Amino acid sequence: MRKLAVLFSLLASPALATGLQIEIAGEANGTVTIDLFEDVAPGHVEQITALAEAGAYDGVVFHRVIEGFMAQTGDVQFGKLEGGDMGRAGMGGSDRPDLKAEFSDVPFERGVVGMARSQSPDSANSQFFIMFAPATHLNGQYTVVGEVTGGMDVVDAIKRGKGRNGAVIGQPDVMQSVTVTD
Repeated sequence: MRKLAVLFSLLASPALATGLQIEIAGEANGTVTIDLFEDVAPGHVEQITALAEAGAYDGVVFHRVIEGFMAQTGDVQFGKLEGGDMGRAGMGGSDRPDLKAEFSDVPFERGVVGMARSQSPDSANSQFFIMFAPATHLNGQYTVVGEVTGGMDVVDAIKRGKGRNGAVIGQPDVMQSVTVTD
């Protein structure tokens, strides 16, 4: 009976979006498409798509980019190119609540999209990162939300940061628009 109730609740729930289309400008110019994994991280996918539909990601910079590792963006509080506090980019989130971790067995390979968080596993909010290369030390420690299905060449061209933390100095690349796709 419980299985039937769960099935009916899933059928009654609205369908989640299946992807994102991101227009990037700066040293990298072009479109990145991402397939979101609703079955792996439904809460995180819902949060990302709600923020994208609200336009919260439009104009947000890639504030932390580490060669051979990943490019991080999504700070909708401090990471806006216009009107944002670039000195604090990467320290903010959104007005939505932080998320409970949805760790999975999906490995962090090249092109995988994961949610950034603080030391608490249940602190992901709006920031996410795209992998340049595999990083097995992240497996089971961060929530995987999707993977790049087009435009990995654009991701590869994103302006790199400096130092160990990969902070982008000067003019960072920006997500001009983020659109939810079906």
